[in-house]
Amino acid sequence: MKGVDCMRIVAATKNQHKIDEIQAITKEFGMDVVPRDAAGVPDIEVEEDGDTFEENSEKKAREIQVLCGEITIADDSGLMVDALDGAPGVISARFAGEDASDAQNNEKLLALLETVDEDQRTARFVSVITMIYPDGRKIVARGECEGHIIYKARGSNGFGYDPLFVPNGYDRTFAELTAEEKNQISHRAKALQKLKGMLTAATAETSA
Repeated sequence: MKGVDCMRIVAATKNQHKIDEIQAITKEFGMDVVPRDAAGVPDIEVEEDGDTFEENSEKKAREIQVLCGEITIADDSGLMVDALDGAPGVISARFAGEDASDAQNNEKLLALLETVDEDQRTARFVSVITMIYPDGRKIVARGECEGHIIYKARGSNGFGYDPLFVPNGYDRTFAELTAEEKNQISHRAKALQKLKGMLTAATAETSA
């Protein structure tokens, strides 16, 4: 395996917000993450029909890896709200419908939680990162960030449910944090840090 300081990795997602976060977090440990179009991947949609974040993350990584022939990284992430039995979960991006906007998803979430007391509005963001190698090897890392859902959107940074989610230990939403602050504590940052540890360990074993 190549050392982590010389890895070019193709991002399976077309979500530029996710790509920006992955690039910002992974650059500190030497990954060169490039958008899939830069690797010649056609503009296709990978159907996210899995029941878990792990299933969807692996499916996206494998399908794009076959098309580009390079190491590929995929993220599947979403919000799990305890009062909604873990919803929206894997359908977070299409909670209010297949082509729903962030605002529509947020509106549906708030409507469903309208009568839920503040102490029952606990939730967590989940991110599962899967890296697939051309030889079929797979590395999977999961990260979670605990917090709660507020009653009204606040902040203009971030995307998705960020304006409604306040992480534990903070009084600001993800959308009120700077990108640098969010990238220190987010679910995606935690998953990528785990991935870094796995890569470092695997590289050490190969070099031994």
